[in-house]
Amino acid sequence: MKYQIMMEILFTLLTRQKTSAAALAERFDISVRSVYRYVEELTIAGVPIDIRQGRGGGMCIPDSYKLPVNFLRREEYRAILDAMQAMRGQIQSKALDAAIDKISCQCRQLHEDTSVTGDILVDSSAWGDHRFRDKLNLLQYAVREGAALEIEYVSRTGEETRRTIEPLVLVYKQNVWYVYARCRKRNDFRLFKAGRIRTARETGERFEKRAFSRDDIPLAFTQETADPVDVKLEISPAALPDVEEWLGVDCIRREKDGRLSAAISLPDDEGLIRKLLSLGTGVKVLSPERVAKQLQQAAERLLGIYR
Repeated sequence: MKYQIMMEILFTLLTRQKTSAAALAERFDISVRSVYRYVEELTIAGVPIDIRQGRGGGMCIPDSYKLPVNFLRREEYRAILDAMQAMRGQIQSKALDAAIDKISCQCRQLHEDTSVTGDILVDSSAWGDHRFRDKLNLLQYAVREGAALEIEYVSRTGEETRRTIEPLVLVYKQNVWYVYARCRKRNDFRLFKAGRIRTARETGERFEKRAFSRDDIPLAFTQETADPVDVKLEISPAALPDVEEWLGVDCIRREKDGRLSAAISLPDDEGLIRKLLSLGTGVKVLSPERVAKQLQQAAERLLGIYR
């Protein structure tokens, strides 16, 4: 009985924008305390249930969340979808429409981690994790349909904020996905890293997409990165393939004495130091001296962990 109620709670949250613990307790004839206990077990199992306290609060599951692809077989998803679509002709319900959209998306994504647009194939799946792909699918849908999203965003400093955004376009640069959107909280257009969006859900609102050009998008660096710094690197032959993939082959130069080097402007932040550390002895910072010193200090801290 316990697990049956847990599954009913799960599907209720999947088909509704938001509901309260009291409403769930009344619906399933259990205590509010039991509702929170079942929700906690679902959370431990990997379901990202968002609980909001206070006026206007409640429980909801981000629209970016999809059931694990192996939860049901393809034919089982298809049977459920057929039955729900048959009901749509008899029942006018926003909850039913939302459920059909989610099951349809789940059915399309079953065993499909790649998408092809024209002559470009993009694999947005993460290593062993489908959640990032699901998040990108929701962002793409929001861009296409002009759907406002409420997101929980985590900054580089760890600050968590809730904000409503109007996504205009997805941007893929340097192996990182961004969404360019109008942020209602800041009343400004910004680039958000998709990987820093913890949760995302539709607000039910539609917005009119504003005209913008490529020049409007801050593609050089996001608002969260520091000013660029001119860096010169010496590169070992063993590290050349990795550096080429990072900076691009056009940035690599062979000096007269045969040594490999690269001179490029990069964001002056901790991400640069982490990247240089990941290349190990394959690169040496020739300039500026300040970056070389930061790298030396970071390497010493890393070494101290294993002493």
